Amino acid sequence: MKGEKIYNRIAVLREERGLSRKDLADKVGVNFQTIGYLERGEYNPSLDLAMDLSVVFGLPVELVFSRQPMRLLSEELANLKNKQS
Repeated sequence: MKGEKIYNRIAVLREERGLSRKDLADKVGVNFQTIGYLERGEYNPSLDLAMDLSVVFGLPVELVFSRQPMRLLSEELANLKNKQS
């Protein structure tokens, strides 16, 4: 599992919230270039950073990050809702 690609929705979530890379970086305490590396899949986040980003977006970490290519967020939310019922 080491070195396995981590997929994410950071760019989409950031854009939806009107945040620049610098704005998001400031909120989680990293360099804005780190956000770019994460968005492009060139860097996997630490657990702390993944959790911090999830808190900023107000979503569970599994809706922001995945080991498989990401499905549409609407599909993920419907799936989560069905699991909770």
